[in-house]
Amino acid sequence: MKEEIYEIEGMHCAACSAAVERVTKKLPGVKSSEVNLLMKRLTIRYDEKQTTPEMIINKIEKAGFHASRQEIEKPKQDHSMIPMLSAAFLLLVLSMGPMVIKGMPLPDLLSMHTHPQNYAIIQMVLCLFVLFFGRKFFISGYQSLFHGNPNMDTLVAISSTASFLYSFVMTLLISDQPHSVHNLYYESAAIVVALVSLGKHMEAQNMEKTKSAITRLMSLAPDTAILVNKTGEQESHQEVAANTIKTGEVILVKKGMRIPLDGVIVSGNGSINEAMLTGESMPVEKLKEDHVIGGSILTEGLLYVKVTHTGADTTLSKIIKFVEDAQGKKAPISKIADQVAGVFVPIVVLISLASAIIWLLSGAQFAFVIKIFTSILVIACPCAMGLATPTAIIVGTGLGASNGILIRSGEALEITHKVTTTIFDKTGTITTGNPIVSAIVSEHSADEEELLQIAYSLETLSQHPLSKAICQEAEYRIDTEKMHLAEYQLHDYVNLTGKGLSARNEQGVLFLAGNQSMMEDFQIDTSVWQEKALGFQSQGKTVVFIAKATKLLGLIAISDAIKEDAAAAVSKLKQMGIKTVLLTGDSEASAQYIGEQAGTDLVYAKVLPTEKADYVKKFQEKGEVVLMVGDGINDAPALTQADIGCAIGNGSDIAIDSAQIVLMKNQLMDVPRAIHLSKQTIRNIKQNLFWAFCYNVLCIPIAAGVLYPMTGILLSPMIGAVAMSLSSLFVVTNALRLGRRKI
Repeated sequence: MKEEIYEIEGMHCAACSAAVERVTKKLPGVKSSEVNLLMKRLTIRYDEKQTTPEMIINKIEKAGFHASRQEIEKPKQDHSMIPMLSAAFLLLVLSMGPMVIKGMPLPDLLSMHTHPQNYAIIQMVLCLFVLFFGRKFFISGYQSLFHGNPNMDTLVAISSTASFLYSFVMTLLISDQPHSVHNLYYESAAIVVALVSLGKHMEAQNMEKTKSAITRLMSLAPDTAILVNKTGEQESHQEVAANTIKTGEVILVKKGMRIPLDGVIVSGNGSINEAMLTGESMPVEKLKEDHVIGGSILTEGLLYVKVTHTGADTTLSKIIKFVEDAQGKKAPISKIADQVAGVFVPIVVLISLASAIIWLLSGAQFAFVIKIFTSILVIACPCAMGLATPTAIIVGTGLGASNGILIRSGEALEITHKVTTTIFDKTGTITTGNPIVSAIVSEHSADEEELLQIAYSLETLSQHPLSKAICQEAEYRIDTEKMHLAEYQLHDYVNLTGKGLSARNEQGVLFLAGNQSMMEDFQIDTSVWQEKALGFQSQGKTVVFIAKATKLLGLIAISDAIKEDAAAAVSKLKQMGIKTVLLTGDSEASAQYIGEQAGTDLVYAKVLPTEKADYVKKFQEKGEVVLMVGDGINDAPALTQADIGCAIGNGSDIAIDSAQIVLMKNQLMDVPRAIHLSKQTIRNIKQNLFWAFCYNVLCIPIAAGVLYPMTGILLSPMIGAVAMSLSSLFVVTNALRLGRRKI
């Protein structure tokens, strides 16, 4: 299956997007076809053996739209609005002014009483001027109608055409029937087009704001970079286009500059602001060999950075792609609105025709019938229904991205608010994944330094995580000079796999660092510290015994510390009524201890990587909606099995690729924040849909004249045009309101 993205021109409402989806889904081999009305984009998956891009484009063209696989240029400012609105205003003053303001001065040549023909012709000219600038409604509307896919433009075009043609006939009759001048509706035709155009213009401006998250992310990458060239001892700097930099080249980053591309620091140090990428407000200190992210700002220092990723492989590019994909995919909740919008326009046309016929049969004047017919067509608004979901999804995913929470799709955003159980992996998720020395036990506290010196000498050549933890503790607590005393210069290293390390000093004295099994092999008596060792092990800590010759000097307990916000995150989830579970391959004692510290409801230990997905499935079989949080390769199957997979941003690429949500800040408090964001977004979507449906259900009957016999209330086409535009604006503005919320 092949997935492609097409830019679609000519779509203005939900009926348009529904039409594009409908015609493309009829092509052979098409598995899915989704249109994002706001992004003007079609995402289609198809079997390239059965369908070709040419067939897709041709099918869309026949439906009355234009399709292209190329990027559409940024929308240009619509300069036609000023002359259109000016002409519409003059027409409104000319037609309505004398009725509203008695004695309003008008040249006798334009008086409807003394020169009705001139009065009518001037109105017609002004109306044609407005309709010319609004011709896109007629071109698109009638094209869509002729191709069997009527849309919002069709409603505007039919209603304006009806008003204009009726007024034109009345104009022709004025010479024989001067009173026909009172039955002109040129202003209705023109004002409807002008107001709808103004509404669309304002709507477009607001919809650009909904895409501000991507716009801000795109603006982070600088266009140029300072390339470092070295020839022997000579070093030169050259400013070049950032997109010409290759992997492996070194760039110079000065204070205040944005880092152009991902890389690793080869020289220098500094403070880097990564707020726009991770949501972390505090600058991060970076040293030699630390990784840096393209798009972040160097606030202090000077860096030489070796480029590791360019183009689409950079972190910034991946984030933009992630957010774009999320905003381009529909949420399940939007399907109802799309189905209604797909048949909405034909139903509205039928309602308007039926209402016109009923009023004609009841004896109403033709001018009255025209007003009813055009009012229904104009006031109906499929746009509000079409915009209800995508606007909220775009703002919601953008809000998440600006806070370091990347959500892969609208579907993921919707499902997340239904989560009933959250399962956490232990190592690297609940815990830091970086072992640290938590306790040192020796016969006398003064002996701790010697214990660490020996341990450092033994472990310094090992790359094992436990060895690194011991060396880091020794470097922190002991002067460097003391650690390199002759007594502790060891050789003849032996690595006993699964047990520990041994070595000898210049005098041939044997030193040991290892577990209980190693001590037994060398006949070292550990009974004096056995109770302490068992106590540490019951807390999930790893115990390393240190011995010199045949004497046990003491032990070092090493633990994987729980993350600072782990307990707070678990507590917050519980407050939200969500069950929390710890899932790990570690021992029962270790799992229970970490589970108690974090406060999870359930703990499952000794779970093999292949079994994690089975545990997720068991919860799902009980009716739970499961969110799985993990960071490692072994978590990928469980992340995929879960209803929502959530990966920690510093986790493995496989885990991130398997997840629907990625937490860039590596903070567990972002898990409840992601759920809260989902709830806020779904609430916003429901508000939008409620308004869109209620607006149409209430306004169409009023426009049809249901209240007229009892109250005399009747909506004019102009009021209908204003109401329709405000309906769409309300939906977009309500979605923008979501972007100002805290999560």
